[in-house]
Amino acid sequence: MKRTPYVRAAVSVVLLAAGPVAAATSASASAHAARTATAVTATTRADTDAQGAAAAALKKYPGYVESLDQDGAVWHVNVVGKNGKSSSEVIVSSSGAASRANQDTGQDAGEYKTLIAAKVGAAKAMKAALAAQPGKVRSLDWDDENDNGVADHWSVQIKSANGDTRDVGIDATTGKVVLADSDDDDGGDNG
Repeated sequence: MKRTPYVRAAVSVVLLAAGPVAAATSASASAHAARTATAVTATTRADTDAQGAAAAALKKYPGYVESLDQDGAVWHVNVVGKNGKSSSEVIVSSSGAASRANQDTGQDAGEYKTLIAAKVGAAKAMKAALAAQPGKVRSLDWDDENDNGVADHWSVQIKSANGDTRDVGIDATTGKVVLADSDDDDGGDNG
């Protein structure tokens, strides 16, 4: 019967001696798993562009894209519901995952009638703007204010490969360029 305390003591010594080895092995395995997860994430992550963000937002909240802009790695896309009486801000991550941030209901459907009736939607406007000015779309806004005598149009901001930004206006009926302004990195107007 005196054997039990000796067995307990021997087991305690073995566990105490193996503890640091087990902890080191566990820490090493955890570090390896973290490196592997980071490597997998880095190689499988595809940054969503403006067109992908618009498509993901419409899948989450069907309707009409009113505007979108990039804020770091996420896109903020404002979508007007199909009936024009509601709108929602949809956040789209760099991986293309979309979630609704907020939703407004009970709006006046007349407020969005020109957007809903536009022959050229957001996707076509971005495509037309990129054809006129190669680069990456950074923002898109619906403009029905008829500024400067220009009818309903999309304002698309494009960043070129050299870092310059250019605002391209796309007519909402014809899909043709109606306005184009370029700004250099200093914020100056180049015409």
